[in-house]
Amino acid sequence: MKKLYGLVLILGLALVLAACGGSDDDNASDKSNGDKKDEATETDGMIPETLVIGFVPSQDSDKIADTVEPLANRLGEELEIEVKSQVMTDYNALVEAMGANQVHVGFIPAFGYVLANEQYDVEVILKSIRYGSGTYKAQYLVRSDSGIESLADLEGKVWAYGDQTSTSGYLFPANQMMEEFDLETAADLEAFFGGTSQVGAHDTAAIAVYEGDADVATTFDDVREELEEEYPDIMEKLKVLTHTEEIPNDTISVTKELDKEFVQKIKEVFLSFNEDDEMIKIMDEVYNWDAIDEATDEEYQVVKDTYAKFKDSVGF
Repeated sequence: MKKLYGLVLILGLALVLAACGGSDDDNASDKSNGDKKDEATETDGMIPETLVIGFVPSQDSDKIADTVEPLANRLGEELEIEVKSQVMTDYNALVEAMGANQVHVGFIPAFGYVLANEQYDVEVILKSIRYGSGTYKAQYLVRSDSGIESLADLEGKVWAYGDQTSTSGYLFPANQMMEEFDLETAADLEAFFGGTSQVGAHDTAAIAVYEGDADVATTFDDVREELEEEYPDIMEKLKVLTHTEEIPNDTISVTKELDKEFVQKIKEVFLSFNEDDEMIKIMDEVYNWDAIDEATDEEYQVVKDTYAKFKDSVGF
């Protein structure tokens, strides 16, 4: 009987030990899985096999593609990764491509950045410098012989602008006019004018005034310089009535998926181009950039506020 009792006791102890051993294994497995989860969480983002940089056309798309190729190559050399440049049809296409992570780095204007940031958490890292400044103004162009001397004189006149999504061509001038004359909506603004004409581009808007098809054009400052070759007397025929408040320059922005340390490397390489005449020359040829500087989201708050005013009434 004692032997039987002893055998039962031994078997019971064996079962207890086996259960304890299984518990330790499970804990080890859980700990191992937990470590893997922590590693995945600590990973800051992705580093693509091919980094795609997106550009918005400021001129012929094929010309831009050829012009920026050396810049993409140099960036690839510095980052030790393949870099591909892609010219989009417009900034909306660039925003969508960045949202889909098909383009990782975008040369994108201020308003395009605001949309990309709102919709896809795209992050601005750098901005352009032109004429020593990180900001610019929109201008109102009228004929020198028009008799228009103030914004109030624009009432009942025909307004030409490039596009309603243009920061300097529409948003900032429209905002200024609405504040100046206590206009509540975009519809009120249109009623203030005798007519409006969306002509597609800044230079086209200026030409409309030059040729007498519109009374005022809102453009970046100073679009006339780019038209002097074709219209030698444009500086005399058109005058600047006034300017808007300062607008932040266009950006170099990145998608939220990119690894943060990798983004910092991208930023450092671009900033190093300030000391490279060849690279700055490319930026000047494509977008009239004189230099590249760091940028933060806070600098674009004024664009966000202006956009918010028109978001519903214009239907962006």
